[in-house]
Amino acid sequence: MSGRPIQVTGEILDVNRSGSYYVISVTAPGISEIAEPGQFVTVGMGGDETSMVLRRAFAIHRVQSRGVYGGTLDLVISPGGKGTTWLSKRRRHDTVSLVGPLGKPFTLPTQSVSCVLIGGGYGSAPLFLLAEKLRERGCRVDSIIGASTEEKLFGALDLKRVSTSLVLTTDDGSLGVKGRVTDVLEGVVTAGKTDIIYACGPMSMLANVAEFAVTHRIFSQCSVEESMACGIGVCMTCVLPIIGDDSVTRMVRSCVEGPIFRGDRVRWADIGTVPPDTYGAPVEEVST
Repeated sequence: MSGRPIQVTGEILDVNRSGSYYVISVTAPGISEIAEPGQFVTVGMGGDETSMVLRRAFAIHRVQSRGVYGGTLDLVISPGGKGTTWLSKRRRHDTVSLVGPLGKPFTLPTQSVSCVLIGGGYGSAPLFLLAEKLRERGCRVDSIIGASTEEKLFGALDLKRVSTSLVLTTDDGSLGVKGRVTDVLEGVVTAGKTDIIYACGPMSMLANVAEFAVTHRIFSQCSVEESMACGIGVCMTCVLPIIGDDSVTRMVRSCVEGPIFRGDRVRWADIGTVPPDTYGAPVEEVST
């Protein structure tokens, strides 16, 4: 398990465009040394003079625990709203406030096994650090990344370097196989005799991957994409229904108990609701 999260002021070293995304490299002493695959940081948005009160959560893409600038980490940004647009426009030597590492990391196998890594869009960002750690343990790593278009695929060349094999899919067929990641998953799993599936990306993709894993009796871990307002378990905005070891469903905070969950434990169809059989769910009174 990683150490306790800390808050640091990081200095931006580089901001590079990658398709539809930006990769931001920033110093993060004390965070990068203990960060594990699947964890994230929150970033203060807009600087000191801003109306953007809430931080934004970003998966840790890569880390370097030592070097010329000390500990550094990379974040992948998809500009959309005011905050992410502001962050994508930062330049070298600008500073940002970081809190991390946060969340529970992926569970790594204790033995050399065959793994499939699946990423959707820039959701593939945390797979790079994961792939490196798995290869260090002698694991086979087959990767699948998909997106709607070629421009929205992230890091294909870099991921190929740390993977045994790589398959690309795009919805429009602009690169790789036309279709979705689940369209090629069975072939990859069969060829690699897969033991574990790791997945990061949109919730709909994760739900389909988890269903595939259950059907084929393969252990899966999914990094869920839930909006996190605080990132430290206080605000309760990122809860989702998870089945516990005792078979009881509870509303669990994805920022603290997650964002990594076993695929077969997430009630994908009920996300965004509180299922009636959830522990502590309100009981509807019956009028007489």
